[in-house]
Amino acid sequence: MANVISDETMEYVGILAKLELSGEERQQAKKDMERMLDYIDKLNELDTSGVEPMSHAFPVQNVFREDVVTNTDMRDAMLENAPQRRDGSFVVPRTVE
Repeated sequence: MANVISDETMEYVGILAKLELSGEERQQAKKDMERMLDYIDKLNELDTSGVEPMSHAFPVQNVFREDVVTNTDMRDAMLENAPQRRDGSFVVPRTVE
């Protein structure tokens, strides 16, 4: 195992991530990344031959419902509350010249 990340790789990752790391921060990030890669190597040692591939840990079902109109045309009732109306629409102050 013992993944080793070069200084050039750390420089490149810093550029991609748009990070400005000090020398100490770069060394700490390098150690962290090496530990992550070692952990991934450890996971790759597991026997997963009997495990079915999946995209989610829990079963996912569509929760779509039928698109049914539940309210009726209430335009006249809503227009009764309008201070001004014309041709079945609200009249509002002009906002664009």
